[in-house]
Amino acid sequence: MISAAGQPADTGQLRLLGDQAYERIKSMVIDGALPPGTSLSVSALAVELGMSRSPVREAVQRLIHDGLATHVAHRGAMVTQVDAVELDSLYVVKEPLEGLAARLATERMTVDDERILRELLARHEELLAAGAPGSVHTQMDLTLHRTVHVIAGNPALAEVLAQFAGRTNLAFPALWTSKEMARLAIDEHKAIVDAMIAGDPDGAERAARRHVSCIRLRWARRNRSAGAGTSNAGRTSAGISGIDAPVAGVAGTALGALS
Repeated sequence: MISAAGQPADTGQLRLLGDQAYERIKSMVIDGALPPGTSLSVSALAVELGMSRSPVREAVQRLIHDGLATHVAHRGAMVTQVDAVELDSLYVVKEPLEGLAARLATERMTVDDERILRELLARHEELLAAGAPGSVHTQMDLTLHRTVHVIAGNPALAEVLAQFAGRTNLAFPALWTSKEMARLAIDEHKAIVDAMIAGDPDGAERAARRHVSCIRLRWARRNRSAGAGTSNAGRTSAGISGIDAPVAGVAGTALGALS
């Protein structure tokens, strides 16, 4: 590839920019800053991210591959619409896989791994107490689960779970609509980590499966309530708040504090 100046472009630099563009746009999608159905204009995103079009174009293609975006004829790439039936099916299959990851991680966990997991839980508690937006909770949730996947040490399992991550993560903005929702998820994470630290692979597997099952049921309940509210103008569902539209980049700042 030739640069604008007519010189060979640094492929390593291009790859780095592509990775950066991918992570930033992905965070905006998962955080809800780019809601389902939003057009992913390469030119507009390049301006917003302060990058050239090439790495942004590459990032959008990766999002399509991951299932977070879809190419629509004559319209270009768009953030994937959440299909309730498909999402429910994916969570049903994801449940035993997350349980297996927790089991394997329990059998391989080191003292350093225990420290990292404890720090993640403690940091999430601090963010909850500080009233952090839903985008931050989303990133903390993803970080904890990815950490468990890494500790599990099974590349095949990690690859399968990564394939699920695209579409299942689209449900996240609706799952962090209140402090109560975040409290439930953190308590479920704590149950998983406590069982892992105790050296109880059976307990860790049960806790992880229960967590995924509870997420699936909470999302389905919220989705049904939202549908009922749409079909009945003026009617509100008690206890259900609107979906947050957090500012992109806040989550990355919070995660940076962990490093």
